[in-house]
Order: sequence, then C-alpha cells, then structure tokens
Amino acid sequence: MDDSRDWISTPLTGDLVRGALELEHTERGGLLPHRLPAPARARFGGDEQVAQAESEPSGVRVAFRTRATAVELDVLRTVMAHRGLPPRPDGAYDLYVDGEPAGRASASGGNVLMVDLSDGARELFPGSPGTVSFTGLPAREKTVEIWLPYTETTELIALRTDAPVAAPEPDGRLVWLHHGSSISQGSAADSSATAWPALAAAAGGVELVNLSLAGSALLDPFTACTLRDTPADLISVKVGINLVNRDAMGVGDFGPAVHGFLDTVRDGHPTAPLLVVSPLLCPAQEDTPGPAAPDVSGGQVGFTALGDPADAARGKLTLRVVREELARIVAERAASDPYLFHLDGLALYGEADHTELPLPDRLHPCAAAHRRIGERFGGFAFGPGGPFAAGAAERP
Repeated sequence: MDDSRDWISTPLTGDLVRGALELEHTERGGLLPHRLPAPARARFGGDEQVAQAESEPSGVRVAFRTRATAVELDVLRTVMAHRGLPPRPDGAYDLYVDGEPAGRASASGGNVLMVDLSDGARELFPGSPGTVSFTGLPAREKTVEIWLPYTETTELIALRTDAPVAAPEPDGRLVWLHHGSSISQGSAADSSATAWPALAAAAGGVELVNLSLAGSALLDPFTACTLRDTPADLISVKVGINLVNRDAMGVGDFGPAVHGFLDTVRDGHPTAPLLVVSPLLCPAQEDTPGPAAPDVSGGQVGFTALGDPADAARGKLTLRVVREELARIVAERAASDPYLFHLDGLALYGEADHTELPLPDRLHPCAAAHRRIGERFGGFAFGPGGPFAAGAAERP
C-alpha cells in the first residue's frame, strides 16, 4: 500500500461485483466469486476440473463509481502450475474507465496448485495475498471496472481508493448469459476482458455473464439448471469440443442430451433468444474421435487426439459430426421455437483462419483469433437482423 495517500477502505459487497452468480464469504473476511451457485457445485460430483474452472472468474469484475485517481485491490490468487514446466504468465487484471481500457496489472504472491500431467496428482502450496494497483485515473466522476483474470481463482480481500466509492446505478443494458468451454472462458486470450465473449458483449452493448467452464461444457444437467435459473435476456450455448476430446458420449447419446439440455434452459427462459453455437475448427479432431491428451514437448503443452478415425463410422463423435447434428437438432426445434437460432462455429474460426492464425496448442485460439471471433460473433448476433439485435426478444 502507498502510505503517502489518504486511502479510503470500502467494504467489498455484492453490489460492487458483476458477472458472478454467487459470492462466498471467506475466513479472511473477503469474497470468493463463483460462476456456479452452491446447488450446482453440490452436484458435479467433486470433479476438480469443474471446481477449478467455476472459481476462475472469467467475466467477473469489480465495478464502482468514484472520482478516485488511485485504486488498490488486495487479492489472494490461486494459480495452477504444471510440474516440470515453466510457470504460466500471471493473470491480467484489466482496468476500464467508462467502458474504455485504461490499464492492466497483475497480482503477486498467492497459492500455487501444482499439477502433475503424468498422473493428474495435485498439491496446493499456500501463499500470501498481493495487491493490484492502478494510478493516474482521471479526477472526475466515472465508472471504474476491474476485470478479474480467467486463469486464477481470485479471493477479493480489500478495496482502497483515494476518493469515496459508490455502487454503479443500473444502466438498463440487456444481460447476455453465455455457456461454453475453455475457449469461451478465455484460454489463450490476453485477459478476461479480451476473451471473445467479452469483446462481443462490448460490441453489442450488453452485460455479460460468462458461464463457460474449461474442461466442461458437457451438457451437464447442473449447468442446464443454472442457465435456467439465472436471469437473462439473451442466451447462447456453445458445445461440442469437450464432448469430443473427452470421448464423453456417442452420437446416439448426443441428440437426446442436447434436447434435454435445451428443454431445461427453455423451462426458465421460454421466449429469450437462444443461440446454439457449434465448435470452431480444430484440425486434430475434425475427423478423429477423442479422447484427447496433453502432449508435452519442448517445454510446451499441446493436445493430441488419441482416437481412431475409423470409429466415427461406429458412432464416435467428431467435430464434423457434432456440427451436423447440432444444425439438424436446431432446425427441427426451431420449427416450433421461433426464438431458437444456430451459428456454425466455422463461421467464427475456419480453415482460412487456421492458416493465418493457427491454434498455438492445437486446441485453443490465440489472442488475435479471440479478437477476430469476438468481432464476428458480435456482427452476427448483434448486427441488423441478428438473433440478439434490438427487438429480437419481441419477434414472433
């Protein structure tokens, strides 16, 4: 803390946090944002992958009104590391002032969750809180948002400013609820604020709630129930990649699972525009079933498909099959659901994009590709006549 300033400490309360579905009060007196509420967390069977992903606050931000020129946020982060590999870059905390980018910082210290890729063993090394600092903010009344990193579980401990803080007033924006996998959570983007859903939300002028779960998006009932029960004006569901790379089900199971998932979402949102998005291009699994596995070479982690392409003819899922099935299912349902829409993921990232911007780990788009995907999704969904365009919810 900079002791030369006259700091004002403001309690961190729910009205200062956006994008989380639940805030857990911690033993330190802080807040731990969750992107799945407690009932859903009680139903995923102790899956460590889901538990980690939902606690990584993609799309979550601390937001307030103030005239402050300096802001400090104390956090206790938990970062993942892979045994025998270089540490991953620190997560980015992006500062926005009145909707415009105004700085980026990272936190020090924190806990380290060490994962052994050879057997999946995990070991937690406790650490101490750190501070994220921003100075030089304009000395006028403004809305400040600090976007939390999508790569680090983040316990919010204290907020300090050099001028009083107030919760932002409702701004009337529509709420867009999005569910996807690690790509939608932000993997390989520069930050949570520059992951493709956040960029698309900014383009569309909507409030994002990002319910994307790295390693998941498996048509789980607890996720469908969360989507059903979360207030939203616009909803999108991007599924497929993890169903293939985890070899989670065959084509005979896929159709009923999609129908059941969409039925549950519709129970809570019968007329909200609902957009189903199929997978982006991923050459390793276009025609090769899963499972996929990490492949460590040259100090870098990539992914490779272990399945046999011949098994696709026997009902194994590939990305090509998933796209065909999703297009068919949405077309059938749309005959009686005028608010249901489909977007082929290849329109967001396809062959030409892969030639120009290849997947750095053979699975996740790079930061530049996130920007392109966000721009294309924004143009399709929020552009004239798009499923999320103004008045979409009122269309017959």
